[in-house]
Amino acid sequence: MLVCPSGIDLSSRTLQHLSGLLAGHRRRIGSRWRRLTCGRQALLVLAHLRCGDTYARLAGGFRIGIATAYRCIREAVDLLAALAPTPEQAMATVGKKAYVILDGTVLPIDRIAADQPYYSGKKKHHGMNVQVLADPAGRLVWVSDALPGATHDLTAARAHGIPAALAAEDIKCSADKAYQGAGPAVRVPIRGKHLRGRRRRHNRDHAKIRSLGERVMAILKSWRFLRKLRCSTTRITAAVRAVVTLELAA
Repeated sequence: MLVCPSGIDLSSRTLQHLSGLLAGHRRRIGSRWRRLTCGRQALLVLAHLRCGDTYARLAGGFRIGIATAYRCIREAVDLLAALAPTPEQAMATVGKKAYVILDGTVLPIDRIAADQPYYSGKKKHHGMNVQVLADPAGRLVWVSDALPGATHDLTAARAHGIPAALAAEDIKCSADKAYQGAGPAVRVPIRGKHLRGRRRRHNRDHAKIRSLGERVMAILKSWRFLRKLRCSTTRITAAVRAVVTLELAA
């Protein structure tokens, strides 16, 4: 197999952070000799998550077996996922902000037509629904567990207890029309066409606020692994949490 050098559009700080986590993990479990050092394992994981490289390509580039590449990546992903913010930590963070932005997205997965629960009628492809909270500056705060793509955004938000938690903490939230009826804490645009006057200004100002939430979605999808998920659906939540941990640590 031919091997060539390639770049990863991440800072060395991210590599050092993950390498330090892996070194601490190896000390805790008493790990002995490994084919890859902590730094090389961290580089392998970042290449997988950021660039979307497959296990086979990474195994060839790092001169290890495919099974070894899989084990190294799974170990690091599970380690990172455990450090992702919990819903309680997210509420504590956004409670200090003027408001929070709620949005949802469907991450594409490779499934066949028979996998109906994973098919999003809105997006017209199979995927997993995740809910995202961002602060007023458009910075990532929290990402939910992944649900089948057929789940509506409002249903997903309620399943994760987001509207109830926002109302309990008296936190104001801005969201799109998909969250109509989520509760008093969630502010949505006014429905209807050809709005005029105050209603039209309300929707325009609301769209400016929500546009910052789109920045968070773009940041998440800059991790190319999330653009086309080829792993088991049971592993997607851990992968998303790992990305969130790395993004918050950057």
